[in-house]
Amino acid sequence: MPIPCKTGCGKNAMLKRPKTGDALCKECFFWAFETEIHFTITKGELFKRGDYVAVAASGGKDSTVLAHVLKTLNQRYDYGLKLMLLSIDEGITGYRDDSLETVKRNRDDYEMMLKILSYKDLYGWTMDEIVEQIGRKNNCTFCGVFRRQALDRGAAMLNVKCIATGHNADDIAETVLMNILRGDIARLKRCTAITTGSEGTIPRVKPLKYTYEKEIVMYAHYKQLVYFSTECVFAPNAYRGHARALLKDLEKVRPSCIMDIIYSGETLAVKEEVSLPTLRVCSRCKFVSSQEVCKACVLLEGLNKGLPKLGIGKSSKAKKMLEQYQTEQKLKEIDELNNEFKKKNCLSQGKLCKSGCNKNKASYKNIDNECTSTENNSNDELSGNPKLNILLKEYSLKDSNKDDEKESNETEDVIEENTCAGTHGGDCFSIAF
Repeated sequence: MPIPCKTGCGKNAMLKRPKTGDALCKECFFWAFETEIHFTITKGELFKRGDYVAVAASGGKDSTVLAHVLKTLNQRYDYGLKLMLLSIDEGITGYRDDSLETVKRNRDDYEMMLKILSYKDLYGWTMDEIVEQIGRKNNCTFCGVFRRQALDRGAAMLNVKCIATGHNADDIAETVLMNILRGDIARLKRCTAITTGSEGTIPRVKPLKYTYEKEIVMYAHYKQLVYFSTECVFAPNAYRGHARALLKDLEKVRPSCIMDIIYSGETLAVKEEVSLPTLRVCSRCKFVSSQEVCKACVLLEGLNKGLPKLGIGKSSKAKKMLEQYQTEQKLKEIDELNNEFKKKNCLSQGKLCKSGCNKNKASYKNIDNECTSTENNSNDELSGNPKLNILLKEYSLKDSNKDDEKESNETEDVIEENTCAGTHGGDCFSIAF
């Protein structure tokens, strides 16, 4: 027996909302989904009329739905926004190069300008090259730090007022759990903010802050949006995956736990006597940082100096590694100067000397030794996605009055912006249709 839509519109329900459990038809679900995001935007005062807004686009479900909804709401409620897409190419073969094709299609579908920045152009490294240096552990630290700064750089180039990211409710709840598990009070205090950024920097806003990931998937599916679904090849090693697994287990027992965790993060207070780092401007790159030298500059310095683990862990450890590296460099320079001095003072004029001053390091430590070589030595030489089926089975309801209407089975691609939430953040909840 068909279940009527809870709104009383007279149509039969097609799905049960994961967030509220309400049985709704597709049109009422679309309206509820978009209206909640509109309420989040207006209550949080995320935009001002006439603002230029960059949508952080990865080609995944979150950024694709965000771009589609912002365009829809901008027309419906006359926000007066100038929307454009900003995408970051991390240089991950078989993942980002393919997803950028989806971003380009979104550009054409939504008629928005697109700006693509690459790690290679900005930092001289791709993620594939970085992973070769650092390995599969801690590589997400590099990607997350570089992506955040790359978005700031791109926004500055586009001269926009703010950056809209696709962070959803699940992403934020995961971040709260991660910061609790790591004891990171500073990030725990600000990770639930709907708008982030210090004075003088381009703020970031999260219109999907209270939107469940499952509903984003259902919205994209029923709207038949085109998005990318392949998971990042480096994502399985990310620490966020453990927080995500914990959250999913909690959600099975208590579906409202996602909103409960976000509310807990919003209401947390830190004692006045606790000192927290304040946001400032990096002395090198002039972008936002909580230290004199930002994390991106420290990580990049480590890569360029052959110390890929320089920025991993505590700052005191990085300082010790850098001091050791500088000491080794000074010793190397002294060694080269001594070697050059002995060559210039050798009668053989830099050619292979019988005394061995050019090949035996110990022989030129004693500057008083004289070379006995002669001119006769001048000729010597040197040496299909199952997760969607689960969601549809759990939340979809059959409409007996419209048996002739069948949902499209065309394959669509999905990925998530989150930083790796994500911001992209990375795309670990991947569903392909």
